[in-house]
Amino acid sequence: MVERKSGVLVAKTYNHIIETREAHAHGVIESSLFLAAQKAGISQNLIMELAGIFGWDIDFALDIRKGDNFTVLYEELFRNGEKISDGNILAAEFTNNGKTYRAVRYTNPQTNRSEYFTPDGKSMKKAFLRTPVNFSRISSRFTVNRYHPILHKFRSHKGVDYAAKRGTPIHAAGDGKVIFKGKKGGYGNVIILQHGSKYSTLYAHLKSYNRKLRKGSKVKQGQTIAYVGSSGLATGPHLHYEFRVNGTHRNPLTVHLPESKPVPKRYMADFELTTTPVFAQLDLVTRSSQLALADTAAE
Repeated sequence: MVERKSGVLVAKTYNHIIETREAHAHGVIESSLFLAAQKAGISQNLIMELAGIFGWDIDFALDIRKGDNFTVLYEELFRNGEKISDGNILAAEFTNNGKTYRAVRYTNPQTNRSEYFTPDGKSMKKAFLRTPVNFSRISSRFTVNRYHPILHKFRSHKGVDYAAKRGTPIHAAGDGKVIFKGKKGGYGNVIILQHGSKYSTLYAHLKSYNRKLRKGSKVKQGQTIAYVGSSGLATGPHLHYEFRVNGTHRNPLTVHLPESKPVPKRYMADFELTTTPVFAQLDLVTRSSQLALADTAAE
């Protein structure tokens, strides 16, 4: 803070103690995840974090059903008794279409890096994003017999088309290397990434590319690599996305995605010791919330 004293500006430092408190919330989806979060009293930022944790297993644009529910344990940060922001999600549970997913935050004692894991120590992250773009709808699915709207004939469609606004950022589905960047026939502007020796992904009908990328450039998962367009044979702006395993096309919506590294074996005892009470607390909050909802419904 800067104050003026006797015509001179004087800088002062005030140290405020930030207090961390634990909080919890439970929500049931009636129409949308964001409305359920609002009703549960949690912020949009927190629900986006929650979606990020479970986003490798649940497609929040397509898979959400009425009756799906979530429980989240999280931190709140206070200064002088007033809340200033949300902190980290400590643990969470999401039930989608009858299947329950659970995650807990754990900090590796050696690297001091925090990630989210399943109760048995598997990483919630996958080696690939399920969808590389924020889209409004799937305009065409993976099929061996699709009528092409421009060529007016049936042909296989070996990818998924995600309709999105022109200029929407497209993200690298996984860590990899650019092996092609340029025009490719009816695909228009294309970028192809190689992920190790086994996997590759293709992104087509692009408006433009990340200017920093060249053939041979390395990319990280989630990095913006290009922007949605309608170059080539396209009736409107969308991303055509292909996923290949050993050169063979696989359905991006259903292909089994390899997992990231689990908790190292030498830290599993510490992981269990640290996370068991957190999961017990999550169980308690979930049960209490479900009982409260049942009582409300019975009234």
